[in-house]
Amino acid sequence: MIEKLVETVNGWLWSPFLIAFIVCCGLYFSIRTRFLQIRHVKEMIRLVTTGKGSEAGVSSFQALTMSLSGRIGVGNVAGTATGIAYGGPGAVFWMWVITFIGAATAYVESTLAQIYKEEQDGQYRGGPAFYIEKGLGWKWFAVVIAGAIILSMAVLMPGIQANSIADSFSNAFGIPKLVTGIFVIALLGFTIFGGVKRIAKTAEIVVPFMAVGYLLVAIAIIAANIEKVPDVFGLIFKSAFGADQVFGGILGSAVMWGVKRGLYANEAGQGTGAHPAAAAEVSHPAKQGLVQAFSIYLDVFLVVTATALMILFTGQYNVINEKTGETIVEHLKGVEPGAGYTQAAVDTLFPGFGSAFIAIALFFFAFTTMYAYYYIAETNLAYLVRSEKRGTAFFALKLVFLAATFYGTVKTATTAWAMGDIGLGIMVWLNLIAILLLFKPAYMALKDYEEQLKQGKDPEFNASKYGIKNAKFWENGYKRWEEKKEKTL
Repeated sequence: MIEKLVETVNGWLWSPFLIAFIVCCGLYFSIRTRFLQIRHVKEMIRLVTTGKGSEAGVSSFQALTMSLSGRIGVGNVAGTATGIAYGGPGAVFWMWVITFIGAATAYVESTLAQIYKEEQDGQYRGGPAFYIEKGLGWKWFAVVIAGAIILSMAVLMPGIQANSIADSFSNAFGIPKLVTGIFVIALLGFTIFGGVKRIAKTAEIVVPFMAVGYLLVAIAIIAANIEKVPDVFGLIFKSAFGADQVFGGILGSAVMWGVKRGLYANEAGQGTGAHPAAAAEVSHPAKQGLVQAFSIYLDVFLVVTATALMILFTGQYNVINEKTGETIVEHLKGVEPGAGYTQAAVDTLFPGFGSAFIAIALFFFAFTTMYAYYYIAETNLAYLVRSEKRGTAFFALKLVFLAATFYGTVKTATTAWAMGDIGLGIMVWLNLIAILLLFKPAYMALKDYEEQLKQGKDPEFNASKYGIKNAKFWENGYKRWEEKKEKTL
């Protein structure tokens, strides 16, 4: 009954219209910004390594790693595999497309988060609820999206991460899911009870480490199968346009699953990346917008692509026609779509090592993603609850989040992914509508940033110059938090 309901709601949310809406928004932002995702790549890289944090805000690099900890998760390993399983190799191409155009979307939502951020209890907070209320003046819409994000981040989506950890540990080491669940929530509880600074510090250390290790294994597998490069990339491009004889009948699924799983991995348009973007200490909103745009390149063009190429180069995958249930290709008999494909791929080069390595990598990926999920949920609760009861509300949120995480270790993977897709779909619908209506301030910020760069300045933003209302942090120009603090003493 519940599974049927989840399936029905998923069908409503993830209609072809949503896919078209996502693509059209990304194209609109790309064209209006003159494809900033190409023009400003060099600037993006420079910004990642500059800037310092403050007592109230994290550095650009910490904000980047916080957002990457949310993006680099189960979607990069198990999600990529399920995209291939139901969309064929062509789904990989559509993951790349939605990421390229999504970089502009990521810029818009992250810049808006910076423009309309505020300081609460000595920390910068921002995100969709904040820019909807301040930019559009629609309090009711802001409350709706804050509630939807809390529901998605704290209840619907942690189960995917926890379930994948439990499954991979069970397959690799024979550890019971109950034991894995207790271990995960114990570590998770230690971090989230430590606050946003501890989350940022943890992400800053763990994210680069886990990504580099994963990429090194992927490079080794690709190098061992280097003669297959023309065939694999030919298969991806032909399948993406229905030109391959085997996969021609699932062209629609290739697009649908490529966009869905690409979006799950890169998060552009969801509004989730906007939360850590708002936490950064920067002198101009466009700086963090560009950094966040670059983060989805790192996520998909490196980690997701590494997963896809490992699977395709080694041929360790099955493809299923979702509508008919027919198995189109079966290279892994009895293996369900998910991390098992990647485990089998690694085993082809490192026999007996694949299951353990992917289980550990998946643990780090999923664990840091759950950090990010909690931070996002807490930020939206901070928006909704502004009284002295906030501490109690945060404590209750932590308990709910840990309970949902633990529950995720025992429910089926199919249900976990379906519930996660519902959460993702709700956030995308609401946030894309908001940032379309609020594009102008983000566009003005980009123009202002580019003009100051041409003058050889380190850009600083003044919202009053452009008549942007309710951007209190920027209304008299930029001042570091320490300067603002001294002024109030």
